Parts: sequence; C-alpha cells; structure tokens
Amino acid sequence: MTELRSFTLTDQALGAVMMALQRSLLEQSDIVPVLKNFNFVPTEDGLVVKNPPIVKFNSDGIVISEVDDEEASLIDETATE
Repeated sequence: MTELRSFTLTDQALGAVMMALQRSLLEQSDIVPVLKNFNFVPTEDGLVVKNPPIVKFNSDGIVISEVDDEEASLIDETATE
C-alpha cells in the first residue's frame, strides 16, 4: 500500500489563497480556475505557491494593473531559481 504524504500550507501559500479570494470577490468572478492553476511546491515548511496572484493598487485602493501571462512566466521562472 502506498503511504500518503501530508502537507500544510505555508504562510505564503495561505496568503496566495486569500489574495485569490479577495480578487475573486472584487471582480465578482469564479475563484475555482485561479485555485486550479496554482502550482504548489513542497518545502520543509509546507507547500508554497509558485505562481500566486499579483494585483497592484493605487493609494485609493483601486486596481491599477494585474500581472499578464508574460509577467507571470517571468515570476514563475524567478521562483524556481
């Protein structure tokens, strides 16, 4: 029988989930596709999300930009180095 490994979320991974939830609520969009696209990596401290959602706000709290696919791939490459 195969032994199942147990993982916990790091603070970073939990923050990524919370950011996805905030973004979903703000945009009134479905959170499921965002969560399904997360790339989790096991570390000594728990799971880390390699591609967390990134949103930039101005001083009034208004979304001014979101990361596009090209920026996301750069972030993903940086996270693996």
